[in-house]
Amino acid sequence: MNMFWPFTLPERASQVALVIIDMQVDFCAPGGWVDQLGEDISNTRAVIPAVAQALDVARHAGMAVFHTREGHLPDLSDLPANKQWRTRVHGLGIGDEGNCGRILVRGEPGFEIVPELAPVAGEVVIDKPGKSAFHTTDFERQLKTAGVTHLVITGVTSDCCVQSTFRDGFERGYECVILEDCTAAVEERNHEATMDILKAFGGRWGNVATLAEFGQTSEDFHA
Repeated sequence: MNMFWPFTLPERASQVALVIIDMQVDFCAPGGWVDQLGEDISNTRAVIPAVAQALDVARHAGMAVFHTREGHLPDLSDLPANKQWRTRVHGLGIGDEGNCGRILVRGEPGFEIVPELAPVAGEVVIDKPGKSAFHTTDFERQLKTAGVTHLVITGVTSDCCVQSTFRDGFERGYECVILEDCTAAVEERNHEATMDILKAFGGRWGNVATLAEFGQTSEDFHA
């Protein structure tokens, strides 16, 4: 049994997509939304080098690469009132003016992907108004068009958008793996608890692996 893909093995690199969730200024950079809330961004920033290494592995192997960005239309017509209310409970909510423009609004500086992980030509960027990359986007259509059957999921945050995408991918029949050292939560205890839940009973929704294991399994496509 393959420890990285315990159920089915991809036959070629193009069947695998590296999915990089929401590595945006608002979540991962000084002056972004999380930073302005007074939260510690050291955890979300710490995984940038590891995600960059995963990106190098995927690009070298010829895998598909998808980046996501969470954010809303400038008129906020795609923002449910309860979601906006819940973010404003913390003092600064979606659509409010912040240090990097309006919080989680498409086109604003805080919405952009951090420069260390900037997409290159041919890589798809999925702009999503919700937590899961599958929620009211064309993500699944693009995966099917590309012939992708296996997802390797990274990014932030592990306890929110990453696990939401992981679970939704499983429900749609994709073989899913999270790289636990390429994802983080703002609070370390939440990250650890999320990983424990996802690993329980052998992984209800897919596998939890590491960057090193991803690098090793990618070598199969160069043999």
